[in-house]
Amino acid sequence: MAATISDEEHPLLLYDVNDIKSSSYFASFAKWFLKSIMWLLFLSWIAIFFLVPSDFGAQLYSNWVAATSTSVFGETGSALLIYNGPIFIIMLVAVPYLALFRKEVDQQKLHGNAAPRLRLGTFPVIVDGPFGVVSAAELIGMFLFLVFILWAAYSYAIANFELLLTYGDLTLQESRLRMLQMTVYRFGSMALSIIAFLFLPVARGSILLRIVDIPFEHATKYHAWLGHLTMFLLTLHALGYMLVWIIRGELLASILEWKSDTGANFAGFISYAFGLLMWMTTLPPVKKRCFELFFYTHQLYILFIFFFALHVGDILFSKAMGGIILFMLDRFLRFFQSRRTVNIISTMVFPCGTMKLVFSKPRNLQYNALNFIFLRVREISWLQWHPFSVSSSPLDGECHLSILVKAVGSWTSMLKENISNAVSVESHEKIPFSACSRISASLEGPYGHELPYYLRYKNLILVAGGSGISPFLAIVSDIFHRIKSENPHCQTNILIVWAVKKSNEISLLSEFDGIIPHFSDKLNIEIQTFITREPEPLLESAEVLKVTNSSGFSSSKDGSMSILVGSGNKIWSGVYFFASSVGFIICFSILEACYIQPFDILSWWYKGLLFVACMVVSVFVFGGVVVGMWYYWGKKASSDVKTQNDRERIDDKVVTMDITSEALASLSTFRYGCRPDFKEIFERMSKRWSGVDIGVIVCGPASLESSVARETRSQIFERSFSSHDSIFHFNSHSFEF
Repeated sequence: MAATISDEEHPLLLYDVNDIKSSSYFASFAKWFLKSIMWLLFLSWIAIFFLVPSDFGAQLYSNWVAATSTSVFGETGSALLIYNGPIFIIMLVAVPYLALFRKEVDQQKLHGNAAPRLRLGTFPVIVDGPFGVVSAAELIGMFLFLVFILWAAYSYAIANFELLLTYGDLTLQESRLRMLQMTVYRFGSMALSIIAFLFLPVARGSILLRIVDIPFEHATKYHAWLGHLTMFLLTLHALGYMLVWIIRGELLASILEWKSDTGANFAGFISYAFGLLMWMTTLPPVKKRCFELFFYTHQLYILFIFFFALHVGDILFSKAMGGIILFMLDRFLRFFQSRRTVNIISTMVFPCGTMKLVFSKPRNLQYNALNFIFLRVREISWLQWHPFSVSSSPLDGECHLSILVKAVGSWTSMLKENISNAVSVESHEKIPFSACSRISASLEGPYGHELPYYLRYKNLILVAGGSGISPFLAIVSDIFHRIKSENPHCQTNILIVWAVKKSNEISLLSEFDGIIPHFSDKLNIEIQTFITREPEPLLESAEVLKVTNSSGFSSSKDGSMSILVGSGNKIWSGVYFFASSVGFIICFSILEACYIQPFDILSWWYKGLLFVACMVVSVFVFGGVVVGMWYYWGKKASSDVKTQNDRERIDDKVVTMDITSEALASLSTFRYGCRPDFKEIFERMSKRWSGVDIGVIVCGPASLESSVARETRSQIFERSFSSHDSIFHFNSHSFEF
């Protein structure tokens, strides 16, 4: 029996249309007002980057600096405020917006209250190529960045020609060198603007990602795109300067130069070297074959940013400071969360080698069915963190969370070996799992969508490849729990299309057994399983659903997950950001008033170093105080509701499996030696489910994702968009690192 979930933790359970209609006018106005402020600030922030390269924008910026640089913060404060002020205010406004109003589910988002309509975010436009699947909304974003680069290049070229005339009479060669030098300098300026966005997507628990409901697994590809663009511009910047120095015969001297009144060249060379090393390991051939090399070299971002600050100085670095400090805040919080060792309450090994791990979590830690966590096992590696989709619904129980891990690589194979050894030792020696497992699990997360977006759709098509079935187990469980609570806003039809290589993987379907037989009369669910590498069944369908190896454990110590996670409590996240921001202002103002201005400190690189030091102090000291308070508040809140130990808190269905394969087999279709024909599947579902929004969620390899996106796009183009036509909405739940 599932534990009772409070309305505070899962507001979508108990809110209905009548509640939404009865909202006060004041609350509606406040919601509209806060949202308008955020949009206005965001558009203003974007406009700044577009305006500054032009003569008009440059003049506005000069006037702004002249009017504000007389304060204690100087010109650095002027640049800091205009480039980062909007994004900081958005962060602060987003906290009350999320805390007060994001609970509500708009009537238009409920599947039964609106006609099907096309959404830019779920309309795949590009389905193949180096960028993978790109939606219409993502394509618009890419187009805007391209427009910015072209616009900035044009504006800077005009400014360079005007500036060249001020140098007087120059030889033809010197004019060309001056023009080349000014051009490659502008490439550096454009790269600096892109760096202002670079770190925003990888702040996993950022309020910004939550306010636009972009999960981290999607945001990482935006980070990758921005990273490629940044390094391309920095490469033009570096190679251009090196070409100028070679022509002038001063290559080595210029590279080693460490200026005080302008940029420190050698610091920039070191920063670029670290960036180039990270960039090279992100290339697909290197990343696929040597993922650990990619992972470890990417930790060089610390040195890249440090020497970059020394190279450009405090004024220029302050333009990109906002995204960087948000990432620092997120990284600091993740560091504290990951220090805690988490109990593995239960393990289960399926015939295909996939493991199910159940972890203890506090009741006040919230997550959604499509969230994911990062797992580290110290006995395998101290540095490697691997992402896994959550396979349990938050409605399964308040105090546990489960994942599925398939042993396909060296890390997962070693994890399986450790678990198998622990099972063997426990079964023979009858000693506690915690004493012999040799597994010290640490978790980060959960991360993901702010709201369970799959509830927006009337019907669902869930397409999985291999272990990609894991998040769909959570979705189905979540929907059935909502049906049990008689929630009127749940899907009525679900089609699961699952492609596996061998029939032994079908045993994962046994996870559905604890739910489907009891609610199959309230929901039409169909499971189509394609076994691609076996021409005919090796076992009866009832046999392949059996779990051959399962074991449960409990630990005597309280080792549940930490509540210190950016996607957790909104108020504490806001206080954490606010305290760190105020701490930075205090540190920076004291430094300017008591040291930099009285002692007339002018060195760019040194002021850049002091600027970074202020950022570090604000996060570690001021933010650290809030983190400590947050930790003790969460610990107290968790202990107040703790009435059972880890073993008692977990539902019976998680630890034991009462297999009723016949009921599950009646809902399943097994096809051997073939792959899914998505054209036939989508056309059939379109005719069967007419006039509704159909959510298509894919979790699997890139080839599967592209195939589904291609057919989704095809179906959208073929629709006449009448009231009788269904519209497919493509959603990906795949990790791209």
